[in-house]
Amino acid sequence: MTDRVPVIAIDGPTGSGKGTISRSLAHKLGWHLLDSGALYRLVALIAAQKSIALDDQRGLAAAAADMVVNFSLAEDAEQVFLDGTDVTTQLRTEEHAAAASQVALLPLVRAALLLRQRAFAQPPGLVADGRDMGSVVFPDATLKVYLTATPKERALRRYNQLKEKGIDVSLPAVSREIAERDERDANRKVAPLKTAEGAQVLDSTGITPEQVVARVHSWFAGLDQSAS
Repeated sequence: MTDRVPVIAIDGPTGSGKGTISRSLAHKLGWHLLDSGALYRLVALIAAQKSIALDDQRGLAAAAADMVVNFSLAEDAEQVFLDGTDVTTQLRTEEHAAAASQVALLPLVRAALLLRQRAFAQPPGLVADGRDMGSVVFPDATLKVYLTATPKERALRRYNQLKEKGIDVSLPAVSREIAERDERDANRKVAPLKTAEGAQVLDSTGITPEQVVARVHSWFAGLDQSAS
């Protein structure tokens, strides 16, 4: 390993399990966590609170640059604080997730968040979860992982996740929303969702989160040993 802060970048579409895996891996390693999707959802939340239009690039970029954000990490949960207020539950609604996907299309917002995301790389290391962590934000990441699963599996995971949080949704509606979000993310002009160069691709369909974490951890451990 080099003297720079090690970064494990985990990208993938909605429902691939990257949030769960990133959180567990960060806890296992004792590293920092970057939930980049939460940053975009925070911008969407601020837009709703302050009546900023979702196509107002300058207004949204200013909000992205000025917001005060803190993450609290535990093995089985993540809390997100905006200006000292816990907004975790608000961020997890489908409404804000859909709005965040629209916000993520805007180049000025992405530019405003880029340096903020890179600043999360602090010792002893960072696990970064998102859609362009390995391709754009951390192109020199120590390990890049592209996590995926079948569309059916991803929709079912997202549906169960929302139901567990007490959010009333239907599986067909969740499936449609995921398909629409996949289309937007893959075809946006700025930082589209794709497999980063040099990334390890892992299909999590049919395997447990613990098995995925173990696989990614073994990849990182192998890099560590080969560089020592």
